[in-house]
Amino acid sequence: MTNDFKALIRDIKDFPKKGIIFRDITTLLKRGAAFKCVIDAFEERYRGNAIDKVVAIDARGFIFGGALAYKLGAGFVPVRKKGKLPYKTISAQYELEYGTDTLFIHEDGLNANERVLIVDDLLATGGTAKAVCDLVNTLKAKIIEVAFVIELAELGGRQKLRDYQVFSQIVY
Repeated sequence: MTNDFKALIRDIKDFPKKGIIFRDITTLLKRGAAFKCVIDAFEERYRGNAIDKVVAIDARGFIFGGALAYKLGAGFVPVRKKGKLPYKTISAQYELEYGTDTLFIHEDGLNANERVLIVDDLLATGGTAKAVCDLVNTLKAKIIEVAFVIELAELGGRQKLRDYQVFSQIVY
């Protein structure tokens, strides 16, 4: 069933710059049945794993992470960019193609030994997801898996996450 999802994702050539093919998930999201199938597939995979919290990555990860946390009866913890969380935070820096960026999580977002599922829409180079793993580890929670809707395998992001179980519904 997930192979059918590729047909629902729009490819936009040369965005955000020449030579890049942007995988646009909005064409999948606008189809209620397809969006439901993506969430249901995640829920089926994690249903018996006693997930305490779903940690989702700003911003498209929130779309999937929030819905999945609801289905699993788990808490939801957002990881945001600078200036977006109102309480005390911890941060992790990660490399971008040209420079660095930083992600933040509330210092009380996770408790030690909680079972955590990290969710995002896309695995590309893996830098963002690795930074989130570092944040979760700093808070001493246990990462059960790092899950994505789409993986761009040619960019090697899985290698940065080699210490974790990784699952992707769609692989390009």
